[in-house]
Amino acid sequence: MIKFIKATVKHADDLGLVHASSWKAAYQGIVPQSYLDQLTAQSRAAFFKKAVPMSKHAFYIAYSDGKPVGMISFGKARDQELAENVGEISALYYRSNVWGKGYGRQLMDLAIRQLKEQNYKTVSLWVFEQNAHARRFYEKYGFVFDGKKEELEIGGKKLTEMRYHYQIPD
Repeated sequence: MIKFIKATVKHADDLGLVHASSWKAAYQGIVPQSYLDQLTAQSRAAFFKKAVPMSKHAFYIAYSDGKPVGMISFGKARDQELAENVGEISALYYRSNVWGKGYGRQLMDLAIRQLKEQNYKTVSLWVFEQNAHARRFYEKYGFVFDGKKEELEIGGKKLTEMRYHYQIPD
């Protein structure tokens, strides 16, 4: 049984655990190992203690049998050139021990429902070009690469992110 809770500062430790463990599993071989090694649940929890109350995006955390297994954040798209009616999934992470159980889809469904209720028509998200697992997940859900790529540097390595869009059904 999975349970979704709108996260507040009191959930920062659980958000930190999910975020750090997800990065270590999902970005193995993509993000430099030295960067992944320094990520801890505690350091990410400290980040979320500041980010959750300041963010314009909503954060939700997923629990299975009382244990945190996933998280998502979403809201208005941050890309300036996008229309006012474009929302964004700014984070979707779940722990590797629950990959393939449908939890990611359930988190995505939750976000899409909420964004639709807020009158967004399209949803964007960014994903590492090298993250084939995530790209397959998003494409299976119905997201399409829109042609926009950006480079960023993490741990001294240049990485390319790709922007995907999803048209919310009426």
